[in-house]
Amino acid sequence: MAEPTIDDLRRHAVARTLFAPTTLGRAIQRLGFVQADPIRAPARAQDLTLRHRVKDYRAGDLESRYARLPVEEDCLVNYGFLPREHLALMHPRQPKKAWDAETLRKAADVLAFVREHGPVHPREVDRHFAHGRVRNYWGGSSNASTQILDGLHYRGQLRVVRRDSGTRIYAAVEHLPADESPQGRTRRGAALVELLVRKYAPLPSTSLTHLVHLLGYGAPHLSAQTQAALREAREQLPNCRIDGTTWYWPADERPSSRRHAPDEQLRLLAPFDPLVWDRRRFELLWGWTYRFEAYTPPARRKLGYYALPMLWHDRVIGWANVSARDGRLRPEFGYAQAKPQGAAFRAALDDELQRMTRFLAPR
Repeated sequence: MAEPTIDDLRRHAVARTLFAPTTLGRAIQRLGFVQADPIRAPARAQDLTLRHRVKDYRAGDLESRYARLPVEEDCLVNYGFLPREHLALMHPRQPKKAWDAETLRKAADVLAFVREHGPVHPREVDRHFAHGRVRNYWGGSSNASTQILDGLHYRGQLRVVRRDSGTRIYAAVEHLPADESPQGRTRRGAALVELLVRKYAPLPSTSLTHLVHLLGYGAPHLSAQTQAALREAREQLPNCRIDGTTWYWPADERPSSRRHAPDEQLRLLAPFDPLVWDRRRFELLWGWTYRFEAYTPPARRKLGYYALPMLWHDRVIGWANVSARDGRLRPEFGYAQAKPQGAAFRAALDDELQRMTRFLAPR
């Protein structure tokens, strides 16, 4: 096999994740994990990710169809949606920080309440227990009952059965016992690392290390096993070295294959799309720095509140901030270099804005 060039890796990255649109369930299965984010600008990140990979996808389809899919809301390297089968790799999850005795007592009462009443809205739990408010992760305050529900979900004792207007509705769940033998834990750690490689390849060495570190969120109790799997992956995965950076990809893929030729479509990608999620890889492949600036003070933003990277052929050439009012898109564009000229670019951009308009329209 010919040694891949950076152009080969770029085309490989695009071709392997922007597969032909399929059904919603199959798209999530192939992606392995879809990161979630609540900001709508103009739609949630999970919807913006799925619209390129699911036939006739509309904003909100995942939420409306979720209860009928073999899919779960859960954690991997961050929070999102993943095929139900992947839960067996991480549950029962053992958090790094144990609850104190009082919180354990409250959590046991909440769990008993959910088991007795069936699917519950956090408001019902808060109304019944009146646990008060506590400081949340972001520095604000939230209902203590909601935090307990989130904690029970994280520990695998509850699952999200659906959402009502964006709010998680919880029900009790029991996972099958995990294989806790040394061999079983080793297999689970290796499977998690393989899942990450298949999702984010081709991967720079530093990014692979960072992703395995982030598995401390989804599988903190398997840290030793995922670190061992990382060492093994470095020895066994095919790789190449370009300009001082070592790149890895799955053994059954060929980055230099001619089948990775880019198409003519222009795409506006979610900030957490697997193609652009890794900012280190982004800069190596496309030669400029992309920033997610929704939480950056307005005066310091360079790209905008919710800049959507603009992919044309196999190049990310710029970004767009898109709002929608009265059924009409209001896009604002920026370019990493000079704006492309010519009818082909204008037609491709026009087509993408029409697809975006249809994606945002209610069914």
